[in-house]
Amino acid sequence: SENEAPDKVVNMLNSYFDVIVKEIIAQGGDVDKFIGDAIMAVFRGDYHIDRAIDACLSVRTKVNEIPVLSENISYKPKVAIGLNSGEMISGNIGSSSLRRLDYTVIGDTVNTAQRLQSVAVPDQILISKSAYEKVKESFNCRKVGEVSLKNKANPVNIYEVIG
Repeated sequence: SENEAPDKVVNMLNSYFDVIVKEIIAQGGDVDKFIGDAIMAVFRGDYHIDRAIDACLSVRTKVNEIPVLSENISYKPKVAIGLNSGEMISGNIGSSSLRRLDYTVIGDTVNTAQRLQSVAVPDQILISKSAYEKVKESFNCRKVGEVSLKNKANPVNIYEVIG
């Protein structure tokens, strides 16, 4: 957004979001919210982590296949993805005084997923060790190692999903 007009940024984000959302829905995920240039999605039920990773792999491929939308836009986004699995709580969060409540999920599992996303580099899908243990037979992953994540007391072992 530093080098482009706001309307061009909005149009570009909406185009990319449309591609990403279709892949999330195709794997049975729910879009929880749009956060700036990011999407938070939730997968529930049987094989939720497998479906989430399938969606992530597909999103990465589809976004990389999208041609530059216009010669007037010099930036082509890449995805950096963080994924975690575990307990969380869902409900309406917000302010009843403002009469603005959003249905969402919260908890350490959600925070860790966001922290994984924040340390992922473009085209990288990072997962927690607990997620890795659930999918190590189904997906090709590489151990990244221990990483200190923001607001986490101890370093956590993380893995990169290769395919």
